[in-house]
Amino acid sequence: MVTKHEIGTRERIVRTTSRLMQRQGYGATGLKEISREAEATLGSVYHFFPGGKRELAVEAIRHGDKEFAEALAAWFDRVDDPGAAVIACTLELAAGLRESGWLDGCPITTAALESAGHEPDIQRAAEQAYENWRALVRDKLLRSGFTEDVARELAHTVINTLEGAELSAQVSQSEEPLEIAGRHLARLIDSYR
Repeated sequence: MVTKHEIGTRERIVRTTSRLMQRQGYGATGLKEISREAEATLGSVYHFFPGGKRELAVEAIRHGDKEFAEALAAWFDRVDDPGAAVIACTLELAAGLRESGWLDGCPITTAALESAGHEPDIQRAAEQAYENWRALVRDKLLRSGFTEDVARELAHTVINTLEGAELSAQVSQSEEPLEIAGRHLARLIDSYR
């Protein structure tokens, strides 16, 4: 694991913002808190992000997007069968949630929801993240022999279901919503073979 001081100041600020927004949202995450948690001066925050909090939030969402995309790609690379890969994904998401004390759900959902309609830059970054994740699922399905139309629609269903199941797991502080979602998504995927 990389420690805070093994990465540059800008990256520390972005990662800290991503984690804070994941846990408490855009509105509740202040620049002073980011500065303190990232062990960076407030001047450094403004130096790297002259557009302020909004610019930093967009970059934090991009970081969360990349982080989850890398995890999703790794699960898909480890497991050949797409249904089994989705089950592996949900089990690992559930374990990660439990280990975080039910705090670390989707890295962008909270910020995306509270910014909808009044923070278009944040909303666009969140939509791009969802599109990136859907593309990973779609590509896995295409490599597994699914048609383009079926793969595209199943990819939407997989990402939408994972988002809802992860939120439900956080609220109920139970792995069960993700476990159930994984099993049912695998059955759905298998039904199109």
